[in-house]
Amino acid sequence: MTTITPQVGAPHAAILGIGTYRPSRVIPNSEVIDAIDSSDEWIQQRSGIRQRRWATPEETVQMMSVAASRIALERAGVSAEQIDCVIVATVSHLLQTPAVATAIAHELGTNQAAAFDISAACAGFCHGVAMASDLIRGGSAGHILVIGVERLSDLTDVYDRGTAFIFADGAGAAVVGPSETPGIGPVVWGSDGEQFDLIRQREDWRDVVGTPEQPGSGQMPHLIMEGNPVFRWAVFTMAKVAQQALDRAGVSADDLDVFVPHQANMRIIDAMAKAMKLPEGVRIARDIAEQGNTSAASIPLALDRMIADGEAKSGDLALFIAFGAGLAYAAQVVLVP
Repeated sequence: MTTITPQVGAPHAAILGIGTYRPSRVIPNSEVIDAIDSSDEWIQQRSGIRQRRWATPEETVQMMSVAASRIALERAGVSAEQIDCVIVATVSHLLQTPAVATAIAHELGTNQAAAFDISAACAGFCHGVAMASDLIRGGSAGHILVIGVERLSDLTDVYDRGTAFIFADGAGAAVVGPSETPGIGPVVWGSDGEQFDLIRQREDWRDVVGTPEQPGSGQMPHLIMEGNPVFRWAVFTMAKVAQQALDRAGVSADDLDVFVPHQANMRIIDAMAKAMKLPEGVRIARDIAEQGNTSAASIPLALDRMIADGEAKSGDLALFIAFGAGLAYAAQVVLVP
C-alpha cells in the first residue's frame, strides 16, 4: 500500500518581530462630541478613550499593512523572500474578493507566498497567530506574516452615540517563525453565535445597492453594537477563557509579565484584570486611550506601544486575549519578541 509522506515542521514557533502603523490623523474627543450630543468627560468615563486615529484617503488597508509589515520584517531579521504565507485579519477591506493579502504579499516582494484574509473581527490577530504557529510546526511554512489591519472609520456612523467615539484605524504585523523553544502557547478559541447580533453591520450590502425596482440606501453599512450586553459577556466569559489559556500553556497568572487584551474598552480591560486576579506586577496594555478600538489591529498596536515605552521587553511572558463580533474569541500565551 502506498503511503503519503508526512511533512515535518519546526519543533516550536515564536513571534520574531512586531511592526505597526498608526494613521496620521489624530481625532480628539472634542471632534466627535457635537454629532452625538456628548462630552469628553462622558466618553472617557464610558470607554477610557481620549483620542483615536483615523486614516486619510491615502492610508489604505494595503498601505498601512505594508508599512507595518516592513517594520516587522526588519525587526525580525527576516527578508520578504523568506515569507511563505501572509495572513491578514480584517473586517474593513471592502472588496469581497480578491483577498488583500495577495496584494500585500506582492508589494512586499515575497516569492509567491500563500496569502489569504480571515474575518474573525477583533479576535482575528489571535486567530492568525494560532494558525501561523500550527502551520510552521506542521511543516506547511517556514515564516509567516500575520497582519491585523482595520479602517473602521469607513464603517462608523458619526451620529451613532453608541459607537461613533469607539472605532479607529491602524495596522499591526507579526513575523512568526521557527523556534527551538516554545514561543506561542496553545490557543483557546471559540465563538458564541447566540450573541451574533450584539456587534454587527447595520445593513446587508444588498440593502445598500438595492434593485432597479427598489433602490438601496446608498449609505455605507455602518457598525452597530449593544454595549452593555457585550460588556457583561466579555467580563464573565473572557476571564474563564484567559484561565484556560494559562492552564494549557502550563503557566499561572503569577508567571505573567504582560497582559495584552483587545483594546475594546478601558472598563472591560480593568474588569477582566480584576476577575482574573492578576498580580499587581503584571503590566497591562492600555493603548485604547490614545488609539481607540482598532479591532484586529489592537493587540499588535498595544504590544508595540508597551515595547516602545519599556513596559514590555524581549522574553517577557505575555497573555493575548481578544473577542469581538460573532461573538468570536481567542487567547494564547506568547513570549514577547
